[in-house]
Amino acid sequence: MDESLITEIIIGKCIDLHKSFGPGLLESAYLECLYFDLKEVGLKVRKEVALPLIYKEIKLEKGYRIDLLVEEQVVVELKCVEAFSPVHEAQILTYMKLGGFSTGLMINFQVKMLKEGIKRYKM
Repeated sequence: MDESLITEIIIGKCIDLHKSFGPGLLESAYLECLYFDLKEVGLKVRKEVALPLIYKEIKLEKGYRIDLLVEEQVVVELKCVEAFSPVHEAQILTYMKLGGFSTGLMINFQVKMLKEGIKRYKM
């Protein structure tokens, strides 16, 4: 499936979720709801995907965890923060680089209008 179609579906489901609950839930609640919604429409979704970190001869099996990996192509990181910070951007870019993924979405549900809390990344 085309990455642009996948991201369109993900963003649509995030908007629906935000319309239902608005800001204020814990990140884990949004994660479970979004995971359910994406599976319900037939997308292959894995949550809390361990991403190993390899440095020289050392392999850290669970160095990082991706919130959601959709169709083995799109990294989705959920946040419930006042505003994105440079460390959030570094986090998703690191996941994309280490995993070899070219597309990422960072979604912040702690906003009044969800369109203000969506950032798309391409590598």
